[in-house]
This record gives sequence, structure tokens and C-alpha cells, in this order.
Amino acid sequence: MATSSLTVTHLDDGAIWRATIGGSKGNVLDAAVMDALADLFRNAAAAPHLKAICLEGQGPHFSFGASVAEHLPPQVTEMLARFHGALTAMLDSAVPVLAAVRGQCLGGGLELVSLCHRVFASRDARLGQPEIVLGVFAPIASLVLADRVGRGAADGLCLSGHSATADEALAMRLVDEVVDGDPAEAAIAWARTYLVPKSASSLRYVVRASRSGLRARLAAELPAIERLYLDGLMSTADAIEGLSAFVERRPAVWRDA
Repeated sequence: MATSSLTVTHLDDGAIWRATIGGSKGNVLDAAVMDALADLFRNAAAAPHLKAICLEGQGPHFSFGASVAEHLPPQVTEMLARFHGALTAMLDSAVPVLAAVRGQCLGGGLELVSLCHRVFASRDARLGQPEIVLGVFAPIASLVLADRVGRGAADGLCLSGHSATADEALAMRLVDEVVDGDPAEAAIAWARTYLVPKSASSLRYVVRASRSGLRARLAAELPAIERLYLDGLMSTADAIEGLSAFVERRPAVWRDA
């Protein structure tokens, strides 16, 4: 499977899929990438012998996050639905997903990674939720990031917009392993050692069981967070100003309203 937005290579007789996000500088998660990811996870759910997906970015970075232009009205409602639909498809597939992070992993990129089952990072990796710098917030991270790193560290990332180094991310358990070489190769080696020898069917039951609470919480709480974003945040002058300033490449001028 290959599109301009996502390339999927089947390894080990289809037991591992290596999925590479591309399509733009910084592997921005625009509408085309989100649709390709949703298709990837739906196809994965229908592949009975698949035991792991290794998710990476093309080139030196994982992803700069979702398209900032698509955060602005009138596209923002559709953008959120698309992105959250892709992440829901990921959870519903019940296939173990391993993330391989090189370089920048920001915003929606980190939200995607935070839902993966194991995260491998290169020494140059930088992971952050910089949405607040643009005057907005990350809906999925607001709900799930604390599951990985604890509430204090999650609040710190979301409030500050700070990008953690690989070592900082390892210390807070945002990543599971930091490697000197290619994190994708490390992820694939881990899958070959620990997942490929197992039953694909049984692995999916493990995922369904371990993620059942998370899936239920997202179903129950995400709609309210989306309404807070769309009806609350996006009605403020500062949210529009922050996003517009980024697109126009100028400093934001905050009104605190």
C-alpha cells in the first residue's frame, strides 16, 4: 500500500507492517494523511495475521503535527473529526502499534504517538505539545497524555509548550527506549522478538483488554472536549489570532480574550 501521504511495507510475511508518514516537509498531518491513517488502521483490523505496525515519519522528523491552516474556521470542525476518527480507528483495530520517533514529534504527532503501545526514539528526538504557543490546546492529549506520563508531567507539557529531549521523554516515560541508531529498526527488532512469535488473535485480545478503559473514556469524554474546543476556544479572539499569526509568519498579539 502506498500513497503520497503514507507508504506501508509488509515484513515477515505480513506479520509486521512498516508505515511511513510522508507527503510534505515535516510530515504534516493534513486531511490526506489523516484519511490514509484511518484506512491503514481499518485495513489492519481486517488482516488476521498482522501482529504489529511500526509507525514512523519520512526523513529526519516524525511529524510537525496537524496542519495549522486546517485548525482555522471553517476547516477546523472537519479536521478534528478526521483526526479523532483516525485515532479511534487505531484503537479499534486492536493491533499493537509501535512508534519510531526521529527529530520533531509535535502536536498531533505526539497525540498519535502517545496512543502507541511502545515508543522508540532517536537521540535527536524532540517531543512536545506546542498548541498553547498558538493559543489553542490538544484535545486528545488533554485526555490521554497523563496515562503515559502522569498528570503533573502532562500538564507541564500542555501548559508550557515545551519540547522534551529524548532523555527527558525517557525519564517521564513518554518514550520507552532511546536508541543510538534507527528507532524504526529497533521497533521492528522488538516486534520480531516479542510479538511475531505470538498468536495474532491473542495479541488483539490483550490490546482490547488493556485499552478497554481508555476506549470507553474517549467515547464518553471526547465529545465534550471537542465542544469545548469548537464552541468555546474557537470563539475567542486569541485562538484565531494565534493560529493566524503562525500561518502569516508574524508574532501573535494577545488580547487575553
